Amino acid sequence: MADTKIALVTGASRGIGQAIAAALTAQGMTVVAATRADLDVTDDASVGRAAADVTNRYGRLDVLVNNAGISGGQAGQSPGAVDLAVVRAVYETNLFGVLRVTEAFLPLLRRSPDPRIINISSGTASLHWNTDPAHAFAAGGTPVAYPTSKAALNMLTVQYAKALPDFSVNAVAPGACGTDFAKDLGLSLDRTAAEGAAIAVRLATMDNPPTGAFLQDDGPVPW
Repeated sequence: MADTKIALVTGASRGIGQAIAAALTAQGMTVVAATRADLDVTDDASVGRAAADVTNRYGRLDVLVNNAGISGGQAGQSPGAVDLAVVRAVYETNLFGVLRVTEAFLPLLRRSPDPRIINISSGTASLHWNTDPAHAFAAGGTPVAYPTSKAALNMLTVQYAKALPDFSVNAVAPGACGTDFAKDLGLSLDRTAAEGAAIAVRLATMDNPPTGAFLQDDGPVPW
């Protein structure tokens, strides 16, 4: 076990999280594939129990993939018709949940010789793309909760990367995939969950990974 890397993936019951967990397992890691039943990222006690369980079973953590996230649905996210309850729920999972889980598992990550934190963000969080008239995001809708929660997650990623120079801490944009997450928003997409998972898997397994970056398949995403 000492030579086997230990990874925790939140939101691993389906979609990109499930694909990340499967790919890391296939590459020889011991993966804790956490579902909401195992680890509710919005609940302090649940997160604390999960951290205690990993401590007791493995004694350390090498890779943390903060994948759990929600879209908030289509209603209540348009400027002028915002439902604050929707916004709070999205932030509770997408931002505060990542903060809660990361803080709880930092002591275990510090025991790793090569600790890595990978936050699953979104291209919709890119301020550059959203303000570029030539980009599809600028011409699309203007939801409030989901993209702003991911933009805040990007800043959280940068702050942890600065504070933890011995870690690799990055945000990734997996791209829109044909998962249940997309179907819940009425989207039909050809990109697979495995394709979306690839950038996170690469950062989890590559030699000399970067830190403080926002990345997609073909390189950096503009902040």
